Amino acid sequence: MRAFNLQPKPLTLTERLADLAVDALIDEADLSPKPALVDRRGNGAHTDLHLSLMHASALSLWPAFKAMAEAAIEFGEVGLPLREALGRIGRDGEQTMLATTNGVNTHRGAIWALGLLVAAAALECTNTKASAVTLRAARLALLADRYAPRPLSHGAQVAQRYGARGAREEAQLGFPAVIQRALPQLKLSRAAGHGEQNARLDALLAIMTHLSDTCVLYRAGETGLQTMQLGAQAVLDAGGSASLAGRRRLHELDQQLIALNASPGGAADLLAACLFIDRIDSGDGIFQGAF
Repeated sequence: MRAFNLQPKPLTLTERLADLAVDALIDEADLSPKPALVDRRGNGAHTDLHLSLMHASALSLWPAFKAMAEAAIEFGEVGLPLREALGRIGRDGEQTMLATTNGVNTHRGAIWALGLLVAAAALECTNTKASAVTLRAARLALLADRYAPRPLSHGAQVAQRYGARGAREEAQLGFPAVIQRALPQLKLSRAAGHGEQNARLDALLAIMTHLSDTCVLYRAGETGLQTMQLGAQAVLDAGGSASLAGRRRLHELDQQLIALNASPGGAADLLAACLFIDRIDSGDGIFQGAF
């Protein structure tokens, strides 16, 4: 009798990219203590979200991310056919997410951001440097999907009302909150020996210092946005989340945002994008000879 072959089947490129996208969402959810966001401590400013729901939502999106990567490989170039395929897959993925969460919007913004980045990475897997991937994602985001629903999301409505940059514009500009703020802070905090969890918290705070987070604007207006931005900067100025003074400021910010019912969900989505980009930009050969 021949022994069973217990060697795991190598992952395809599309499976690996889907894994990394889901991992980024779960890592973002687990990161603690995040100000007014769902984490291992509790629900933050939310009444309809909890950590296990965030995990279930992230896992439900794996097929959509895989399909987006497959579409990128199939079409092979940035163009309207790929853009519209991504939109269709993203909308299907959103319905799967909503069925999993009983109608709660857990990751709508993340589907947009990570979907673009997954497709951009799959388009040219030999060049997954952060700047190259975000540029390809921006070129996709600039294309208009003729089949996209016309009613504006809450985030888009708020962006119009306040003249803020929404998730769409952030992607169209190549994710500046990630490239210019989150990734540099992540690397800076790592280099200072602050530990991975503190480095990720500092990256989130770096995003929050300048982002016009439409989730915060929708829930708490300009007062909430100013509280978020100034509070996040105060944490970093105090030494970041690895310092005692920074932790005190972080606790204060958490309490202030919860009191305002202001949850920085847009910043959380961009942190997940940062973690995804960080992994494919690491230069450890993830996409070379691993499939």
